[in-house]
Amino acid sequence: MACNFRAAMNKRLPLLIAAGLAASPVLAEKADRLQPFVFSSSSSKPSFVDSVNQRLELVGNVIITKGSLLLKAEKVNVRETRDGYVEAFANGVAGQPVSFRQARDIPGEAIDGVADQLEYDTRTETVRFIGNARVRSIRGTAVMNEVTGAVIVYNSRTEIFTLEGGSASPNPNGRTRIVLMPRSQPADDAASAPPAPLPLKPSTTLQPGKPS
Repeated sequence: MACNFRAAMNKRLPLLIAAGLAASPVLAEKADRLQPFVFSSSSSKPSFVDSVNQRLELVGNVIITKGSLLLKAEKVNVRETRDGYVEAFANGVAGQPVSFRQARDIPGEAIDGVADQLEYDTRTETVRFIGNARVRSIRGTAVMNEVTGAVIVYNSRTEIFTLEGGSASPNPNGRTRIVLMPRSQPADDAASAPPAPLPLKPSTTLQPGKPS
């Protein structure tokens, strides 16, 4: 099933960026791991539950919650592995992409993203945004950082983003794009403090995606 969610890329430009660009990573809401999944969808469209193979398919205005995690899509396939982990594969429709949101452990902060397709894996605690992908780190209603590309993989354990460029990128020529909003400083320190280095580096450990 996962092969249906692999986008063919003209080029790959992997890059790692720590969410919030903090010296010490602030993990996504840890309490979410202990919360149950809740699934709902439009009752006018067919959905099914396969208890034998531990599969669930929902169609039509699908909403999935797990604590602070909120996922919305037009169609979602969910599979529970034999060792109890959950894999979800979500699709949007034209004009209505898949959306994902999850709180961070800092009150008022969250990760918010959209894409044509999405893969979510509780084993690795990763979210893979595929096609016209955009992920933002937000505080309240203010955007702190934003990344865009053809594919964005978000690891909620480490709060690391992996970006790939390609034909499905929303940016010109299939490029990746990173926007870092300025961080406020006390007026007395702003003039004298040197700019903090950004912990950006090319990925040397990125593993290639699973074959289609």
